[in-house]
Amino acid sequence: MKPADVGLHPDLPFFRDYKGTPPVTYLHLHQCPKFSIGIFCLPQAAVIPLHNHPGMTVFSKLLFGSMHIRSYDWADSSKQIRSSNGELDGPCLAKLNTDSVMNAPCETSILYPAAGGNMHCFTAVTSCAVLDVLRPPYSGPEGRDCKYYTEVLCSSF
Repeated sequence: MKPADVGLHPDLPFFRDYKGTPPVTYLHLHQCPKFSIGIFCLPQAAVIPLHNHPGMTVFSKLLFGSMHIRSYDWADSSKQIRSSNGELDGPCLAKLNTDSVMNAPCETSILYPAAGGNMHCFTAVTSCAVLDVLRPPYSGPEGRDCKYYTEVLCSSF
């Protein structure tokens, strides 16, 4: 798939240089009960913060540009302690899965529910666009709300 296949090119307003914090634009293409498709448009230096995709498989394709990706998996998901509302109860240990720059064209990346870097953050090295297919889509009533995390680096426990 190429950017032109979805009507994108680097000269669109989504990708212009910004003073201050650059916005991330989401272009919603399709959603049904089984999957959703959308494109994130990031001007240079824009950030999608560390977040997860609970119980979901995610296919991501960088359409153009360069993006730094850092992703994590839980170090031991069987021992995650959750409070009565399903939230994580305090800090939890995660292991680094990916910490690299992707340059388009490149392979499609796949995140699985418990592996492959299901928690990740993106930083646009250059203006870029990434196509995401989520299966199944986010759904609060079904326990698939996006959660955001804060990285706390530690040398040892």
